[in-house]
Amino acid sequence: MTTPFYVSPQQAMADRAEYARKGIARGRSVVVLQYSDGIVFVAENPSRALHKVSEIYDRIAFAAVGKYNEFENLRIGGVRYADLRGYTYDREDVTARGLANVYAQTLGTIFSSAAEKPYEVELIVAEVGDSPEDDQIYRLPHDGSIVDEHGSVAVGGNSDQISSYLGQRHRDGLTLAEALQLAIESLARDNNGGERTLTAEQLEVAVLDRTRPQKRKFKRVLGGQLSRLLESAGTSAEESAAQGETEASSSEDSSSDEGPSASEE
Repeated sequence: MTTPFYVSPQQAMADRAEYARKGIARGRSVVVLQYSDGIVFVAENPSRALHKVSEIYDRIAFAAVGKYNEFENLRIGGVRYADLRGYTYDREDVTARGLANVYAQTLGTIFSSAAEKPYEVELIVAEVGDSPEDDQIYRLPHDGSIVDEHGSVAVGGNSDQISSYLGQRHRDGLTLAEALQLAIESLARDNNGGERTLTAEQLEVAVLDRTRPQKRKFKRVLGGQLSRLLESAGTSAEESAAQGETEASSSEDSSSDEGPSASEE
């Protein structure tokens, strides 16, 4: 009889975590940003049939990267949980925090079970509030832990580099066009420091808009509206760059004017 191969519990969990992280890193990234009127979701996703960003309930949306069949099962389970809780109790009782706890329990149970492989997914659950201070964004990695995020968050692909880029440039009070431009700039950066060009056909964009009069705040940004926003964002970026060049040249002119007067004295 052969002796069974022994693997320590610590090594087994580390191997499962590494397996899940590699699967998630192969997916294209998703970026979530707060802006003045809500929360915007931007994903690099050329498919029009398989969505990475979806509505869960009135004020709650869901974004994911990784294996589509796995995060789609989680999305459907979240919709059922939200519908049942809202019907049984009250619509106000359905919150992003409660949904994130449900997802955390599911992912944690699967990750700890030796009978099945861990899910290769990373989730974002977001809820828009009546004011920017009331917005909630939760990131859930493959192991079921919950990370409370503020301002901006990125998952999948080269998320560490994207998160660093967003952390340096995101600010409160961005317009939708400015937030969209920042998200696209972060997604367009590759691991080597270069930049790609992303078109409207390569992007999936949706918002939780607190200014909508309907109870359902989720809206996809498609077609002509997305193209106009991209054009507006590009124009704003060019104007900002031109203004910066003008200020720089003005400062150079003023310094050159001061030079001769100083020498004359």
